[in-house]
Amino acid sequence: MNRYFEFAKQGTTLKRESLAGLTTFLSMAYILFVNPLILSDAGMDQGAVFTATALSAAVGTLIMGIIAKYPIALAPGMGLNAFFAYTVVIGLGIPWELALFGVFMSGIIFIGITLLGVREKVINAIPAELKYAVAAGIGLFIAFIGLKGAGIVVGDESTLVGLGSITSPLTLLASFGLIVTAVLMVKGIHGGIFYGMLITALTGIIFGLIDLPSGIVGAVPSLAPTFGAAFSILGEVEWTSQLIVQLIIVILTFLFVDFFDTAGTLYAVANQAGYVKDNKLPRAGRALLADSSATSIGAVLGTSTTTAYIESSAGVAAGGRTGFTSVVTAMLFLAAMFFSPLLVVVTETVTAPALIIVGVLMASSLRLIEWNKLEIALPAFLTVVAMPLTYSIATGIAIGFIFYPITMLVKGRGREINPIMYVLFFVFIAYFAFLGE
Repeated sequence: MNRYFEFAKQGTTLKRESLAGLTTFLSMAYILFVNPLILSDAGMDQGAVFTATALSAAVGTLIMGIIAKYPIALAPGMGLNAFFAYTVVIGLGIPWELALFGVFMSGIIFIGITLLGVREKVINAIPAELKYAVAAGIGLFIAFIGLKGAGIVVGDESTLVGLGSITSPLTLLASFGLIVTAVLMVKGIHGGIFYGMLITALTGIIFGLIDLPSGIVGAVPSLAPTFGAAFSILGEVEWTSQLIVQLIIVILTFLFVDFFDTAGTLYAVANQAGYVKDNKLPRAGRALLADSSATSIGAVLGTSTTTAYIESSAGVAAGGRTGFTSVVTAMLFLAAMFFSPLLVVVTETVTAPALIIVGVLMASSLRLIEWNKLEIALPAFLTVVAMPLTYSIATGIAIGFIFYPITMLVKGRGREINPIMYVLFFVFIAYFAFLGE
C-alpha cells in the first residue's frame, strides 16, 4: 500500500490519509440527504435515490483513488441535480427516467472524448492565469456556501444578500466552530478542519442544537425503483421530433456543465495538493475518465450527474495527498448506507466553518495572477467574482474565457493564445445564447 500510493514521496502517512478521507466525507456527507430531497421533487423514490447517491459516490471515488491516485471524491453534483429536477423534468416535462438516460449518454460521450485525449488537451490549453482564477473563484464560491449555511449571510430583498441574525443559536454555533477551526489551522495542527467539525458537532449536541441520532444502524433502502430505469423507459416513450431535440439539448447541457465544473474542481484541488507542475496536470486523463465513468454508473443506479467535489479540498487541507484519501472516503460512503442515522449530526452548521476555511486556502492562488497586466487581470477578476455572484462555477469560467481572447488580442498578444481557447470562446458565446432563449 505504501509503495502503490507513494506515501513517502508525497510526504504523508497512512494515518494522515485516513483522517483526510474522513474529513472529505464529513464535508460532503450532506449530499446523501440533499440529493434525494431534490430528485424526489422530480417524482423519484427518495429512498432509492439515497442508496444510488451513496453507491455512485463510492464507486466514482474509488475509481478516482485507485486509478488516478488523486485525493478527490465524487458524488452527484449540486446544481446539476437541480437542473435535472426543476429544468429538465418539471420545466420541460421530460420523464425522470428519460432524463436519467440523458445523464447516461452525457457520461458515455465524456468517456469517448476522454479516451481520445480531448478533455486533457483542453485543460492543458487553458492559461495558468485563468486556472489560478478558477481555483480562487471556486474558493470564494465554497466560502459563500459556508457563510450561507452558517446563517451569517442571508437573502435580502433590497440588497440581494445581507448579514444574518448573529444572535441566532445555530449561527453562534457555526461562528464558534469557525473560530475553533481557525485556531487549529493557524497552530498548524494536521486535521484541524476535521477536529473543528468534531468539536462543533459535539458542542451542538451538548447545547441541544443538533439532534442525537435515533439509532446506530438503519436498513438500506431498496434500489429497485430507480435501478436501470434509464433504459426501461426507452420502449415506452412516444418519440417526437420535439422530444428528440429537447433530449439532445439536455444531454449537451449535462455534458457542458459537468465538463467545466469538473475541470475547474479537478485543477483547483490538484493545485492545492501540489500536483500541478508547469501548468500541467499529471494523470489528468485517468482522473477525467474516473469522473466520466462515474456519471454513467450513477445514471444506471438512479441519480443525476456524478462529478468531482470541491469539498475534496477539505481533505487536502487536512493532509490528504494520495489516492488512499479517496479510498477511505469511498469506504465511508458505503458504510453510510448502513449507518445513515448517525449522519444527522453532520448539519450545515457543522460543515460551514470547514467550507469557509477551505475558501481561504483556495483563494491563495490569487497571489499568482499578474494583476498589473489588465489583459490578464480583467478576465481573471471576472472569473473569480462571477462564480459566487451567479452561484455557478461554469458561468464564472465561461465569462472569463470569453474575455481572455479579447483582452489578449487587443493588447497584441494573440500569438500567446492556444487555438483551443478560440474554440472555447465561440462555444461559450453559443452557451450564453442558448441560456438567453
